[in-house]
Amino acid sequence: MKVQKTQSTYDHHERMANMTFATVFPLYVHKIERKGRNKAELLQVITWLTGYDELDLVKHIEAKSTFKVFFDQAHLHPNAYMIKGTICGYRIEEIDNPLTKKVRYLDKLVDELAKGKELKKILRL
Repeated sequence: MKVQKTQSTYDHHERMANMTFATVFPLYVHKIERKGRNKAELLQVITWLTGYDELDLVKHIEAKSTFKVFFDQAHLHPNAYMIKGTICGYRIEEIDNPLTKKVRYLDKLVDELAKGKELKKILRL
């Protein structure tokens, strides 16, 4: 028996898909810098997850790529499935929408960076 998605769940997934990386990236930078981390560490974390280099990220920011486009073109790290836990009230392992799960992976990594977790642990090395 297939469970019907509620309208609010659908709306949530649509908001995630249509949010732009250019809008969220400065918020990530602000969050981690407030906690004593730096932009280079943030770029390392995003690169690990997505396979993008800094030039790719700049192109996505300039193009105002939505998260849908951003993650459709990314090459997710094979160990991304190891990112678990709760972020923004959602348990990552229980998210059934693939795009929303990828966005929450990124949110979780940024959160771990801001909380002072060691990079090798954030990168699941």
